[in-house]
Amino acid sequence: MTGLFRYVGALTVLTICSGCGGSAVSPSNAALDGESTAAAPRAKSKVFEYISDIYGSYVGIFDYPKSDRQIGTIKGVGGQGCTNVLYGNGNKTFWIVAGETQITEFNVPKTPIKKLSESVGQPSSCAMNPAGDLAVGILGNGDIVIFKNASGSGTVITTPLTGEYFDGYDNQGNLFADGFNSSEKFELVELPSSSGKFQAIATSNTVQFPGSVQWDGKYVTVVDQIGDRIYQYAISGTKATLEGTVYLAGSDDCAQTWIGKGVVYCADAGNGDGEVYSYPAGGRAIAVLSGK
Repeated sequence: MTGLFRYVGALTVLTICSGCGGSAVSPSNAALDGESTAAAPRAKSKVFEYISDIYGSYVGIFDYPKSDRQIGTIKGVGGQGCTNVLYGNGNKTFWIVAGETQITEFNVPKTPIKKLSESVGQPSSCAMNPAGDLAVGILGNGDIVIFKNASGSGTVITTPLTGEYFDGYDNQGNLFADGFNSSEKFELVELPSSSGKFQAIATSNTVQFPGSVQWDGKYVTVVDQIGDRIYQYAISGTKATLEGTVYLAGSDDCAQTWIGKGVVYCADAGNGDGEVYSYPAGGRAIAVLSGK
């Protein structure tokens, strides 16, 4: 995990749970760039975290908290990832957006099962809503491509962004994305669930560099890659009011994060590792996931 830089898809993380006990709707952990958990009822559960490197490189597989060492690899991918829950543990599958023809769905732990092709530009991010729709952001022009039920050719929707970096759904089906606008300033945008058009959302504080956008169960969160912190926003109309800040002490560049159950995973492109923090407490990392 060397030679990484502050850039969308430089390093990402996801967490997923395999064989979670309880009902079939039991949550699973999801981490950057493809981590998933199977929700089949079983006596024991196993959690996997996935941390990806740059496009076309590899994804490291982890099983924290059992261990903080890499236990497996998915080769030839890299980039951003997402799974089929808004936060917490993903169920059975995850997606890795690794290039124009590498939007791939995987079964846990690493079996590819389906591919999508996107020809609009360079895919940068992905997010899923509970209905199974997949939103893929385009770095080069700021567009978002919506794949209904994660299939088909997708519908392209223009955003106010000139470059899209990260996206995420909230619990109402609203889609948020961040990146830079035509003035080369950070901007957060929203596609309301009842609308087919993105609108700009004004934040009550300044974000220096776009990072992960995710629902945490209460707030829409945005990571500031330069500030090494997570901002928690309450959204009303076209305004995002800062309600809390989670400090990620010791991180250098959380290129993508994933909020799990009581923790947040940071794929740190600056330190070249994966850090685990208590959430929403933040502070110092409680664990560091390192490669082989």
